[in-house]
Amino acid sequence: MSYIDKITEVLGDDASNLLEHSSKKIPKERLTIPGPNSVENFAESDRSPQVLKSLAQLYNHGALGGTGYLNILPVDQGIEHSAAASFYKNKDYFDPENIIKLAIEAQCNGVASTFGGLALHARKYAHKIPFVVKINHNELMTYPNKYDQIPFGSVKEAWDMGATAIGATIYFGSEESTRQIQEVAAAFEEAHQLGMATILWCYTRNSAFKKDEKDYHTAADLTGQANHIGVTIKADVIKQKLPTTNFGFQDINFAKHSKEMYESLTTDHPIDLCRLQVANCYMGKIGLINSGGGSEGDSDFKAAVKTAVINKRAGGSGLIMGRKAFQRPLKDGVEILRSVQEVYLTDEISVA
Repeated sequence: MSYIDKITEVLGDDASNLLEHSSKKIPKERLTIPGPNSVENFAESDRSPQVLKSLAQLYNHGALGGTGYLNILPVDQGIEHSAAASFYKNKDYFDPENIIKLAIEAQCNGVASTFGGLALHARKYAHKIPFVVKINHNELMTYPNKYDQIPFGSVKEAWDMGATAIGATIYFGSEESTRQIQEVAAAFEEAHQLGMATILWCYTRNSAFKKDEKDYHTAADLTGQANHIGVTIKADVIKQKLPTTNFGFQDINFAKHSKEMYESLTTDHPIDLCRLQVANCYMGKIGLINSGGGSEGDSDFKAAVKTAVINKRAGGSGLIMGRKAFQRPLKDGVEILRSVQEVYLTDEISVA
């Protein structure tokens, strides 16, 4: 069975809606489309030759190497969601070497994890697969829980262990976001000076982003603006959750917005909502990778393929998927990661 036939079968009733859609509000001709020369997006930038080399290492590694697309395995849930809650489904991943092994076996572009986990095996693996060191986290041991991203180490530590890139999270909209923007902007500048690439987890976080039982944390307008601030502080790649709704600014009634803005930029189609996220990443000059989300069991394979199709057809640059892969046996984890890669390797699935 060909890739496209397999993908169509997995999508089921969603196949026609996702594979045949054409985006009209922001047409693909306005975008910089991912491709073999994606690193050249930075050719006229202030990024040094060392940073370009790091970006090339990331984009040219693994099954998607040379395509302009990324499939990164991120496992920082031991901090972000607690280790016991994250790894009880597959106890192997208490051992961080198995995280790296999964990424290598699945031929991912890179592996993103914590200082301690990657440092423990850096001499054995940092030259075999690009390391993305996550430099800040939200820890859950403070009671009552608070939601803040704090640095867990230095940029220099990541460079010393041979990291290709650093990753960081900002909770846009939170009370702590101003400090986080300043901290991460400074860290990204230092990383660029040392020759590493930068990836920003652009998450929204504020209790007011839930209104009338509707959750706007994944609204296209809010997440798109988070992306736009992220590229402003010189993230080389943006990680964002797939949008599930829109009209966050309008319905919550804050920031700058207008009815005409929404009518001009997007529809309620999932590809068009994601296209708005891509547009906010300098029209695709900075790559957008969407997160794979949590594990729901048997539906994970379809959800992963569906997310990849939406991201690719919107003009995005790939997926960064963790829990759907590591919370299951190694063989199944590899299979779901490769099913995502097949979407990006299938020429019949083009930008809408």
